[in-house]
Amino acid sequence: MEILWFAIFALLLIGYFALEGFDLGVGLLLPVLGRTPENRDRMVAAMAPYVLANEVWLVALAGTMFGVYPLLEGQVLSGLYPLVVAMLLSWVLRDAGLWFRRRLDGARWRGFWDAMIAFGSLGLSFGWGMVLYAAATGFAGSPVHPAGLLLGVVVSLLFAQHGRTFLAWRAPAMFSGSRSGSAASGDTQPGQAPGSFGGFRSGRALALTGVLATLPALGVLAGAAPYLVEASAPAATLSVLSVMVLPITPVLVGAQVWVWRTFRPGKDAYRVPSFF
Repeated sequence: MEILWFAIFALLLIGYFALEGFDLGVGLLLPVLGRTPENRDRMVAAMAPYVLANEVWLVALAGTMFGVYPLLEGQVLSGLYPLVVAMLLSWVLRDAGLWFRRRLDGARWRGFWDAMIAFGSLGLSFGWGMVLYAAATGFAGSPVHPAGLLLGVVVSLLFAQHGRTFLAWRAPAMFSGSRSGSAASGDTQPGQAPGSFGGFRSGRALALTGVLATLPALGVLAGAAPYLVEASAPAATLSVLSVMVLPITPVLVGAQVWVWRTFRPGKDAYRVPSFF
């Protein structure tokens, strides 16, 4: 039972990095690729159908940690309290930016909330790198360490690359729409993303960047596996959790499959209504 729940915990963490990673990556890229309001709207619309479904992985991950690894919960909340609070605030700011950015008209209003999306995405991405470093040291060292800061940069860059590949897969017109017209004439119209950003990316390329985004988490999980199995909750607790959680797992997986099939490329992100 301990090995089963470790596998579930690892799957949730890896799934979060692979799926929420491109959402955070798109947020990181808003100031870089979204240099006009129209392009920022298109970037947010491209990821909008996936955001809430991807965040479910984090909620499930936190619930699993609290139920299966109570000792780990105590170490995280006590040893990393300021960092956890900062990440929660970043999450709130990122989501508030998504929900509020189009609630009022005006360049300042929308620009402010777009900046909050980018800032919150950076806080979450960078914070996850610091958390992974702290976990790798057994929560004995401060996450504000050169190695922890470096890992924060690495995770942020991996998420940004994952988000860039996602945009080229989900909304390739943002990257190659100007090829046929402006490339032929030798110039680029204002508001159009130049073809040099990369053009269309296949689902395999998106899967590859997803795997790359999970590598830091995989490394920590590989090192922490013996400790996590040893620190699991009692068998009786794991049995109750199995009865409560495992039956709804196919429903969650089915919902993820539905989202990806419904909003796959071909459902133009420019035309799919976005509630963000």
